[in-house]
Parts: sequence; structure tokens; C-alpha cells
Amino acid sequence: MTGPGDGLVLESERLVLRSWRPGEGVVQHQLWSERDDRVPPHRRIDRAGHPTVQELEESIRTAPPPSSTGLLAVERRVEGDVIGCCGLVDSGRGADGEPELAFELLRRAWGQGYATEASEAVIDWARSSGHQRLWATVWDWNIASRRVLAKLGFVESGRIEVDPVHGTTLFTTRRL
Repeated sequence: MTGPGDGLVLESERLVLRSWRPGEGVVQHQLWSERDDRVPPHRRIDRAGHPTVQELEESIRTAPPPSSTGLLAVERRVEGDVIGCCGLVDSGRGADGEPELAFELLRRAWGQGYATEASEAVIDWARSSGHQRLWATVWDWNIASRRVLAKLGFVESGRIEVDPVHGTTLFTTRRL
């Protein structure tokens, strides 16, 4: 769903998914800070404190608006707070024209069905954008995300990437 001047906006019963806004770099920083120690270092806050809130703010200001891919801020409709992100990314690891579903929520929002709800809205967006299939990657140790993907109808493809330090990445797919 889009509105004039709003860019891409997706809505569900409890959530609004939309472009990130200036001032929300602090939420992105918190997401980076809360990541599990098993996540590779380039996806966590480094020893020097990077990315900083200011660096994340700059990336929000300079990012192109989402079109057929993009990570959207996940905002709770009633509370009006941003609790994470969800969207479609073109990571280059899948087949051409098949974006990857990605989601990440602040720990305080875990276990309340928000990841599933946000992902369902993104899957509808992908379908309406003409995608035939989505895929998603997940660490083998990330049981909660594996459950979300299973609820959404993603199945393991048999493809894996083994990292002796960080664990095994499982590749899952879903037809739309």
C-alpha cells in the first residue's frame, strides 16, 4: 500500500512497515548491538563503536526509497514505536529476480508474532510485485527465526554454507 509522498507503506493488523526516517538510527544501532555473538563481526558493532548512530543516520538519509526491494522499518501501529526491520534484499546469493526475505526485531519484541506478521506483509508485497519465489537464509542455531520461516511456508532447500566459527547457514525457499 502506498500513499502520496509516503513511499512504500505496508500494513498489517498490528504493524506499519515503511521507509526508515531520520532520527531512527538509534533503533538500527540497538539492532546491531543486540545481535548474537555468533553473528559475524562485520554485522555487529565493532570495537571502535562502528557503525555509530551518526553513521546509521547518514545511511538512512542517503538510502534510495524501497521499490521492489528494501528493508522497511517495522512500527507498531498502536504504540508508534519502531521495533525492527523487515523486507526484501537482493544479496546476490540467490537466483536472479529472487529476492531474499529478511527480518530482525529488537529483543523486547521477540516472541509476540511480529516477525511472522511483518513477513506476511512483505510476502504479499513480493507477490504483488510479480516475484514467483522468495528465499531466506538462517543460521542453524537461530531456532526462533527457523520457526518463523517454517510458519511462513519456507522449506529448506538442501543448500548450506558452513562457517567453522559462526555456524551453518541454511537456505530456504518459498513459492508465491
